[in-house]
Amino acid sequence: MSYKATVFRVLIASPDDVQPERSVARDVLGEWNAVHSAKRKMVLLPVTWESHSSPEMGDRPQAIINRQVLEESDLLIAVFWTRLGTPTGEYASGTVEEIEKHLEPGKPAMLYFSDAPVRLESVDEKQYRALKEFRESCRTRGLCETYSDLNDFQTKLYRHLQMKINEDPLFAVESGLNSGTEAEALVIPIPTSMSIPSLSREAVVMLKEAAEDAHGAIIRTRSLGGTAIHVNGKSLIEGNDPRSMALWEGALEELENAGLIIAASYKREVFQLTRKGYEVADKLAK
Repeated sequence: MSYKATVFRVLIASPDDVQPERSVARDVLGEWNAVHSAKRKMVLLPVTWESHSSPEMGDRPQAIINRQVLEESDLLIAVFWTRLGTPTGEYASGTVEEIEKHLEPGKPAMLYFSDAPVRLESVDEKQYRALKEFRESCRTRGLCETYSDLNDFQTKLYRHLQMKINEDPLFAVESGLNSGTEAEALVIPIPTSMSIPSLSREAVVMLKEAAEDAHGAIIRTRSLGGTAIHVNGKSLIEGNDPRSMALWEGALEELENAGLIIAASYKREVFQLTRKGYEVADKLAK
C-alpha cells in the first residue's frame, strides 16, 4: 500500500579506498527504510556523486558536484581508511570539501575512520599522512567514530543512524516540512519533556528491567525453536508459548516505535535504551 513520506537525502562521501563501506552504508539505509519508513513516514535516500550527478562544464568538478549533489543533502556520512582523497584546488580533497561545505549551514555529519590493518607497501605515504592530520583536526571539532572491520562499521552505523534520527532536530518535524521533499507531516519522536506514553503492561515491565540492566540492553535471539528475549538477566518469554512470544515481541515493537529503545546491532538482536527511554523509565518508577 502506498504512503506519503518525507525524503531525507543522505550523502555518502569517501575516497575510493572504501568502496565496500559505501555499499554497506547503502545497505544500512535500505534496512532502516524497510523497518521504519512506513511507520515514521520517512525515507532515507542514499546519495552519491556517482548516482546523483550529471555531466556539466564551466566550473571545477567538485564545485559542480557540490551544486548538484551536496547542497540538497540533509545528512552526510563520511568514511576514511588510508586515503584522504584528491585535492580540489580549494580543499585537501573532494571528501574534505564536501564535509566542510555540508557543515557550514549547520547540517549534521557523521565521520568514520577505519582501524583495519593494512599492508604498508600498499599505502600512499603522502595520502596517509594527510589523512592522519585531518583525523587529528577532526578530534578537536567534534566526535568521530572508528571501526575495526565491515561488520563493526555496519553495526555502529545502524545504531548511530537510529540515534541521529531520534534526537537530531533535523528529523523532528512538527507540522509541515523542513529540508526534505514535500510530503505529509512526520510522526513526531517523543520530546524529552514529554508525558509518559501509553504502553502495555509488558512494555512497561521490559522498559523498567532494561533501565536496571548495567548496559541498558534487551537481547532478542531467534532459532528454529522460537524466539527468546532476555533483559537484566531474566527471560521474558515462557517456554515456546506463541502467545507469550507475540506479547513480548509486541512490547519490543512498542518501545522502539516510541523512541525509547533503538536497535544496536544490524541483525536487530540487541536493543539499547535511548535517553528518552531512561527518562520514561525513571518516571514510571516514581
